[in-house]
Amino acid sequence: MIDTIARTGSFAAAAREMGKVPSALTYNVRQLEEALDVLLFDRSSRQAKLTAAGEELLEHGRRVLGEVDSLANRVRRVATGWEASLTIAADGIVSRLTLFELIESFYSHCPKEGSGTQLRLRTEVLTGVWEALVTGQADLAIGLTGDSVHDKHIETRPLGEVAFVFVVAPHHPLAALDEPLADDEIQRHRAIAVADSAQRLAPATYNLLSGQDVLTVASMQAKIEAQLRCLGCGYLPEPLVRSHIRNGLLVAKRVRRGSPRARMGYAWRADAIGKPRKPPHGLALQWWLKQLDSATTRQALLERHLGLPADVD
Repeated sequence: MIDTIARTGSFAAAAREMGKVPSALTYNVRQLEEALDVLLFDRSSRQAKLTAAGEELLEHGRRVLGEVDSLANRVRRVATGWEASLTIAADGIVSRLTLFELIESFYSHCPKEGSGTQLRLRTEVLTGVWEALVTGQADLAIGLTGDSVHDKHIETRPLGEVAFVFVVAPHHPLAALDEPLADDEIQRHRAIAVADSAQRLAPATYNLLSGQDVLTVASMQAKIEAQLRCLGCGYLPEPLVRSHIRNGLLVAKRVRRGSPRARMGYAWRADAIGKPRKPPHGLALQWWLKQLDSATTRQALLERHLGLPADVD
């Protein structure tokens, strides 16, 4: 009401727009002024001009009304079974290309009720993916490695396997050595490692040799960049560096102790789908789980990087 009067410039014009008689509008404004014990409009001129108190009420009132509308929409979404928000934690190994394609599909194909679900995508590393799920910071975790966390509220499924390759820059000393490389030869050179993002659970460490100098970085992309710059050596997911190896920017070396393969998984909080004595929730999560039921989608999440097709040899 205050907004309409201020915008139209008069009580009469506001009354016409709102379908009220001017006297009713004037009465409603006076009731509001009495309740607040302030004057909202300067009535000394023919035009309805807000006082300083009226300007303050209008400015903050618009924001409050917007929040009320937002809350009403959230309540309606929950009533239809769609979450107000859904948080997905993904390891850096997982294809961002495929993840964003899934997000596009979610927004494009979900019904109107689900289109307001706020998606949150967070990147975690190693045990940090588990931790985000266990602590309730995420509803769905993609790219889990290591042993599963025993929690009755968490359901897990296999995502697939990722092969790792030992790579160095072409001008790294190890690039010129005969294969397979022995551990004592590798131990003399700095390794690049990605820090586990876990803060509470015990962090994991893989493929580092005792006594080896280590440069620790925060993400898989930073590890690739460090190895491209010849700052160190180490294992990297083969799909992530496939194009770098093909273009000669990195050199894959056979190692005597072999190349590891990581079994990846995905998991979700089972209590996010359906709660006793409440309407069925979790339709957004169910949409994502349906996509993950597809073997093609699971393969793409592990294989499709930098626009390369999943079946590139």
